[in-house]
Amino acid sequence: MDDTIKKARSIIENYDGPKLRIMEVCGTHTHEIFRLGIRKILPENIELISGPGCPVCVTPVDFIDEAIWLALEQECLLCTFGDLIRVPGTKMSLAGARAEGAEIRIVYTPLDAVNAARENPERQVVFLAVGFETTTPAVCLAVKKAAEQGLNNFSVLTANKTMPNAYEALKGSADAFLYPGHVNAITGEADCRKLAEEGVSGVIAGFTARELLTALAVIIKKSKTGEPFFVNCYPRVVRPEGNRAGMKLIAEVMEACDSQWRGLGVIPGSGLKLKDAYRDYDARMKFSVPEMNGKPNPACRCGDVLQGKCKPSDCKVFGKVCTPEHPVGACMVSNEGSCSAYYQYGRWQ
Repeated sequence: MDDTIKKARSIIENYDGPKLRIMEVCGTHTHEIFRLGIRKILPENIELISGPGCPVCVTPVDFIDEAIWLALEQECLLCTFGDLIRVPGTKMSLAGARAEGAEIRIVYTPLDAVNAARENPERQVVFLAVGFETTTPAVCLAVKKAAEQGLNNFSVLTANKTMPNAYEALKGSADAFLYPGHVNAITGEADCRKLAEEGVSGVIAGFTARELLTALAVIIKKSKTGEPFFVNCYPRVVRPEGNRAGMKLIAEVMEACDSQWRGLGVIPGSGLKLKDAYRDYDARMKFSVPEMNGKPNPACRCGDVLQGKCKPSDCKVFGKVCTPEHPVGACMVSNEGSCSAYYQYGRWQ
């Protein structure tokens, strides 16, 4: 154990201050903290709570219903990342739609969907665009490529979201945020610094044991001052200015819009949609997708988990009716989901 880890661990284990609630915004942080056994060394007065940092988890039921409508009613070829396949819609998941004859392909990048459109000129191909600032530039690049190639059989169904306004909506849910390193690798430090000026504390964290322990130790030390703070604890990846090329690409192709978040409702200005210059590639406009009023399973407490109001284990169906093999809610489906992490690791810690 090197000196940095020893020092950070000592700060954490010896904390004797008031109750401190830290929100792991990123689902990968939740999984890594469990996997590394970090929760085992936390004193009782430090509580880690999960947040809305899993893009699949915060995608509303409406979006799944829209995708299923495009697949079954419009006979579109859907391209999606694998995590989305088993997320429950109002009546079924995408996996259920595929069982009914819908053609749904798992792809690794949005450009794979562009290639599918080029290789299948007789089919309408729709890419299901779900994600935060980390994956949004790749979606924008795919739209630009489709436009350059004149592919009129390609479009995207957007559910892209941005994090700053979500932090604003959740600022009373925790004493400090553990900001997601991969998102800030794109956006930089500016949003976090602005939040600190508004009284919202947090640190940007990496994903190794050293980086996570350091970030938690910094939160503990800074919290003792009683003043709002921000620290970039992931400087080897996150630069103050972020990824300017990625942000420029997003600004060129997309613009802000209000967005529905599972559990959080509509957060103004927290979503992204295609600009008018690229409206021909907007699946909602192209196919006149009807308004959906999705209904999640009332037994599922995913929404409360994403707001830090409860732990996954507080949900009555967790680990019983709701398991990774038979998920009731999105948080049990995704590899970044809090319920998935608690099911895989939490019961043994």
